[in-house]
Amino acid sequence: MLLVWTKYTQKLNDQGKKLMATYMQMNDPVLKGTAIVLELPNESTKEEFLQGSNELLSFLRGRLHNHDITIEVIVKEVSQTKYAFTPQEKYDKLKEINPNLDLLRKLFDLDV
Repeated sequence: MLLVWTKYTQKLNDQGKKLMATYMQMNDPVLKGTAIVLELPNESTKEEFLQGSNELLSFLRGRLHNHDITIEVIVKEVSQTKYAFTPQEKYDKLKEINPNLDLLRKLFDLDV
């Protein structure tokens, strides 16, 4: 399955359809029964991939001689790190790491 997947990716690159090829190369697909599971980073990528997946599905079904194959896309969003800029944000971030910091601030009557 991975060999056919890679051949189709190369075919897309040769045709100039680099966006779809990039989506296919983001993660290696996993075969679970007759379902090919692909993990993508966000919903918009998933929607764009699904728009072009009909040709891929036909290609895979033909080359693998299995017409029960389906493609399942899972979105796994990676949360971005929020940076602390103000003194209050820095204090809150440190308090998340060590809750005893709030106890010290109250004990010594400190400002943030």
